[in-house]
Amino acid sequence: MIRQLAHLNFVTNDLSKIIDFYVNKLGMKVKFTLNNKEGKSFGYYFECGSTTFLEFFDQAMAAEVWGGNVEELHIGTRYKHFCLEVTGLDEFCRTLKSKGVEVSAVSLGMDNSRQAWIADPDGNSIELMEYGPASLQLTG
Repeated sequence: MIRQLAHLNFVTNDLSKIIDFYVNKLGMKVKFTLNNKEGKSFGYYFECGSTTFLEFFDQAMAAEVWGGNVEELHIGTRYKHFCLEVTGLDEFCRTLKSKGVEVSAVSLGMDNSRQAWIADPDGNSIELMEYGPASLQLTG
């Protein structure tokens, strides 16, 4: 069952400007960061109230961690996906599959939350995420 919007995901080539804008200008707080193998932060979760976030990744570092291409970024090309927080992820995925929706395998993300992926008819990526006791969204 869908509980709420969990986050919107964007990539950037300048995390320092993003951090300055969202923290110093808008007054948002960083809930947690994701770090690469060298311990350098490449992903930032900015609190938007309760357990809803704006998620920003350094594009090149994210590509190193998860694979993919580094693309030239233009206005309007930084949005990557939105995420819905769900409860009962396994059952929800089974229900979607029974309705003909292609669903990825459930996996555990770097943020310690369980996740699966779907796409809407236009190909927009949608992450389905279920928080657990160790989820960074809850623990920071």
